[in-house]
Amino acid sequence: MSERHDHEHGHRHDRGHPHAHAHEPVHDHAHEHPHHHSSPSAPGLRRRVAHLLTPHSHESADKLDPALESSARGMRALWVSLAVLAVTAVAQAVVVALSGSVALLGDTVHNAADALTAVPLGIAFALGRRAATRRFTYGYGRAEDLAGIAIVLTIAASAVFAGWTAIERLLDPRPVEHVGAVAVAALAGFAGNEWVARYRMRVGRSIGSAALVADGLHARTDGFTSLAVLLGAGGSALGWRLADPVVGLAITAAIALVLRDAAREVFRRVMDAVDPALVDRAERALREVEGVRGIGELRLRWIGHRLRAEVALVVDGEATVRQAHGIAVAAEHALLHAVPRLTAALVHADPAPAPGEDDPHLALAHHTLT
Repeated sequence: MSERHDHEHGHRHDRGHPHAHAHEPVHDHAHEHPHHHSSPSAPGLRRRVAHLLTPHSHESADKLDPALESSARGMRALWVSLAVLAVTAVAQAVVVALSGSVALLGDTVHNAADALTAVPLGIAFALGRRAATRRFTYGYGRAEDLAGIAIVLTIAASAVFAGWTAIERLLDPRPVEHVGAVAVAALAGFAGNEWVARYRMRVGRSIGSAALVADGLHARTDGFTSLAVLLGAGGSALGWRLADPVVGLAITAAIALVLRDAAREVFRRVMDAVDPALVDRAERALREVEGVRGIGELRLRWIGHRLRAEVALVVDGEATVRQAHGIAVAAEHALLHAVPRLTAALVHADPAPAPGEDDPHLALAHHTLT
């Protein structure tokens, strides 16, 4: 699917200077295989040669829109992992009905909850593919942050349920039946969850989706809790009746740990946090652009699993409008190559101050929030 390319050179009336450059089209070459300046390996050399020999256009009509492509990859990851976890949860539920194991029950409920988190994420990815409107001018990418919150709440609910069930069985111990079946179900739960965890986190990190990474961490913890169920089954086989509820409490503690990690990741994304290394990388790229005398302001923010940038550069005060605009275009181009998953940058050019000249933004000072 191609995206229409409207090449608009926006004018920043809020800053009183005409050299702002708003560039909306997506440049997928930087996002999927960013340029590194370390010594090239053989695969890296092949990518560079392919990059040189492949027609290299910045017109988005000439390529698949990577924002849509990454959303499609996220959707595939969700539905494939949903199918795997659903099969695992159904198999474990059958064993729970036969054995009465509360440890396995907690693991099964957690697996089912993990599978259901595909629903809000799927909705978020579908919304993220919609075009921006006059009301939602940045599009619908932030729906992923809402999905991340829903995932955190789901993890918290499963922790409460698993803990409550384990405490109840600890107060009223019962023997676990069909211990061998419980052990097999535990191993199946670990295998299914570990596969899903690796798959979700790999795709999530590839497309920059914090919500999908959080969901992968959730699945990985489910895998370790399945191994804990295996320990509980071993304890029950040795005649320790409290082994099952004790393992259930251990599972609750493990869920609480992944809840902390997932909540921290989602909170940072909701608060527009970015990796400082990305800011450093952007600054290095901007300083290498010919005509850039300084960097006044640089901001990055996530919108879904894509990045946007706002930059204020210092250029020669004697430069013409066309020259300043050319520097802004070059700066944006450098950013799109240097920063993975960056889809748009708004670059504003400020003239270098002359001796005795007033700050051209002085008129805006009283609008600054303190």
